[in-house]
Amino acid sequence: MSTSPTEARPAPLQGIRVLDLTRLLPGPLSTQHLADMGAEVIKIEDTGAGDYARTLGPRVAKTTGLFLLVNRNKRSLRLDLKQPQGREVLLELATQADVLVEGFRPGVMERLGLGYKDLKAVNPALVYCAISGYGQFGPYRERAGHDLNYCALTGILDQTGPGGGPPAISNLQIGDLLGGAQSAVMGILAALLDARLRGEGRYLDVAMADCALAHNILPLAAWLAGGETRPRGEDLLTGALPCYGVYKTLDGRYMAVGALEAKFWRLCCQTLGRSDLIERHWVFSQEAEQVREELAAIFRTQPQAHWIELFEPVDCCVTPVLTLEEAMAHPQFRAREIFVRHNHPTDGEIVQYGFPVKFSDFEFQVERPAPALGEHSEAILRESGLSAERIADLRSQGVI
Repeated sequence: MSTSPTEARPAPLQGIRVLDLTRLLPGPLSTQHLADMGAEVIKIEDTGAGDYARTLGPRVAKTTGLFLLVNRNKRSLRLDLKQPQGREVLLELATQADVLVEGFRPGVMERLGLGYKDLKAVNPALVYCAISGYGQFGPYRERAGHDLNYCALTGILDQTGPGGGPPAISNLQIGDLLGGAQSAVMGILAALLDARLRGEGRYLDVAMADCALAHNILPLAAWLAGGETRPRGEDLLTGALPCYGVYKTLDGRYMAVGALEAKFWRLCCQTLGRSDLIERHWVFSQEAEQVREELAAIFRTQPQAHWIELFEPVDCCVTPVLTLEEAMAHPQFRAREIFVRHNHPTDGEIVQYGFPVKFSDFEFQVERPAPALGEHSEAILRESGLSAERIADLRSQGVI
């Protein structure tokens, strides 16, 4: 929640205009973050099916959950960039924009005559962000890829999963979300500040594989210390330490023990009635396996609800492993208002994640639901100075 300001303040990014040419997950989520902070985001889609996310995955009613979750607070413009008139419109829109974000394969925008040099010529202060799998240069420049591929090539997938088993696929898309969405937002905000200070924009080359790899910290730390990474499930925070792990309960649920610090481990052991384990905190190899087996035996004696009640008043980094539905009902996230509800004109009541960063003097709101394809085309073009005759001509030629 925001604080109570003495007078109204604008949203952090109010007055910033973003042209969003991205599809699917990484780019749309990055631009939704900008929209949630007050930027005006114009989602530009082709005159065919538009963003693939509209049809990818299960539908809530008429629209997929994926599209609804990453495209709120935007307006939609249909525009055929393969036609000269469509390219002319985008160049005109770019003269009034602060940011353009695209997620095509390297070279596509240049072939359309809409690369950074083309747009910089009409707006030198424009921040141009290109999100791709492997970046604008390098031997994999034009290769296709998805989150699984980026995690595989960067060593992240090799380190994910229990020891002795195959790599595990995370349902948090590390390459797409950390590598693509979050890294793009970080770069855009820095470049926007720079453009405001110096009057000149920048080109941002955001490679999802690069950005994910650059956050793969602990395996590199192990390599620096010993000349090699630890096997999967045996690094410091993936199984080497019994004080940092997941333990099964009597009813088949799990508890997460994250008692890395001595004071937390002491409280954990005392709460479990095993003060004899306090001195066996940071232990490794065979001794670690012995402690882990003893902890596992203890947690198997009672259902998860018992351990939740036992550890709730004890501040020692022991928490239940919850489902998403349980997290939605948890008092911590309810107090933080992480989940928001709003009505969508075609899909009814939608539960979404709110914007997670809390600003003083600003309260996030869903100003508009995810747009229908081309819902705001004429309004956007009128606001940008196009005449009614020209808009009608563009529509007759299938440009919008």
